Amino acid sequence: MNEDLPRTLKFAIVWLVLGAIVFVGDQWRRHEALKATFTTASGVVEIRRGEDGHYHWPGTLNGASVDFLVDTGASGVAIPSALAERLGLRGEETVRSSTAGGWVTGRVVRADLVLEGGVRADRLRMVALPNLDAPLLGMDVLGRLHWQQRDGALRIDLGAGSGAAS
Repeated sequence: MNEDLPRTLKFAIVWLVLGAIVFVGDQWRRHEALKATFTTASGVVEIRRGEDGHYHWPGTLNGASVDFLVDTGASGVAIPSALAERLGLRGEETVRSSTAGGWVTGRVVRADLVLEGGVRADRLRMVALPNLDAPLLGMDVLGRLHWQQRDGALRIDLGAGSGAAS
């Protein structure tokens, strides 16, 4: 029985090392995939579709990091109510919004929005909705930008006279 202990220990160490290599490799792959999904150069932002099939545009709301889902079907920016509460955004009024899940009641809030690449909107009007999974970047911002979608990439030309929303 004493002879089996070193062999069992060696076997366990090999599996732990292999598991660590797989874990580190997966983390590196995810990091590289994230870097490849968002690039900026010479006034052009290019966002590649993520593994979930959506375009993600990193930015901030009142200085807090937020990962926006680009939603050309949304008329305006919408954020989860929990995020609005966490940021201390006060509701100005109550509104009813039509969503993919039906009609919901939300609150109009305002926040300073900054998107990577230089898009900025101060005191932007947005709706805080309950049960919303992720912040949505809608056409109130996207409609002021020169953009095109092709081959799994969303390309935004910030030098083409595009302005930030206000």
